[in-house]
Amino acid sequence: MESIKNAFAAKLLAINAIKLQPQNPFTWASGWKSPIYTDNRKTLAYPEVRSFVKQELCHLINSEFPEATAVAGVATGAIAQGALVAEELGKPFCYVRSKPKDHGMGNLIEGTLPEGAKVVVVEDLISTGGSSLKAVEALRAAGFEVVGMVASYTYGFPQAEEAFKAAGVRLITLSDYEHTTAIAAKTGYIQESDLEVLSTWRKSPSTWMQD
Repeated sequence: MESIKNAFAAKLLAINAIKLQPQNPFTWASGWKSPIYTDNRKTLAYPEVRSFVKQELCHLINSEFPEATAVAGVATGAIAQGALVAEELGKPFCYVRSKPKDHGMGNLIEGTLPEGAKVVVVEDLISTGGSSLKAVEALRAAGFEVVGMVASYTYGFPQAEEAFKAAGVRLITLSDYEHTTAIAAKTGYIQESDLEVLSTWRKSPSTWMQD
């Protein structure tokens, strides 16, 4: 698994799906200052990387959640990844909106799964885990059993780990912040001296660089 985490981190850096700027941080929509910006949707534009993500997520599901009978993607970032995985595995697929549609049937879950389906959730990026776990709640409320979640990437925030534990959801990811920063330093993308800054941010991202 370590080799997969390193390989995927390198691929994300190579296609600029992840950018690290510890000396010139980004501002997230939440207002947080951050030395990292992640856009895993870029993987869809590169056939080799797209195939890598699909195949490795399928391997994770087959090895870690073999009891799964259906796949759900979290809107919007994981809809395409989830559909690709479901197609490869030959399983039913749905996706979960962040909030119910404001017209038509007002659906929160789009698609039809078999009654009593054992669902593995596919996510593209885990930050605080809030939106991911809302999708789990929606699936459980609809009567499905969520057997676990696979995701392309996680920042590894302590509050996210606590939230998943409290929700009783096992999360497995293809790569993470720790492996990305290590690969970035090894390849010269960032300086070794930047690692301390990057580590400090992850410990308390909501207060980092705040006045």
